[in-house]
Amino acid sequence: MVGRRRRFALSDTAQQIIGGFLLAGPFVVTEEVWVLARSMSWPQALLTVVIVFVIGYGALYKADDRDPDRETEVGGIPVRFISLVAVSYLSVVILAIAFNAPETFLGVDAGAGSLRPLVVPAGLGATVKAISIGAIFSVIGAATADSLY
Repeated sequence: MVGRRRRFALSDTAQQIIGGFLLAGPFVVTEEVWVLARSMSWPQALLTVVIVFVIGYGALYKADDRDPDRETEVGGIPVRFISLVAVSYLSVVILAIAFNAPETFLGVDAGAGSLRPLVVPAGLGATVKAISIGAIFSVIGAATADSLY
């Protein structure tokens, strides 16, 4: 039977988190990602968001036998997909903050561990773009881990 194998549960989110963090880590601490982010335009950053959504949806519902119409939804969007996208972005954000990456790579002087680089104009744009780059790889890890079981 085509469709979901089982209901989406907390264990599915845990699997997504493991996969998302696993692949996001190397991209958060790579200077080249932050250099790319500084040079990206906003349309390019938007394209990375589209790529995250396409990869996530494709990995969950096209590369596997899940039927999105048979899953629990919020506002017409499957909860599994919402969780996947949230994990993909949040894992990158958490790692960026934990490793002090915005301050380290963008040179925004805010004091170690400060969230200032995430809110000041000098760091916000590049940080958002770097997060969008990292999320491309995080979504692959999160979707792959979610599809293993």
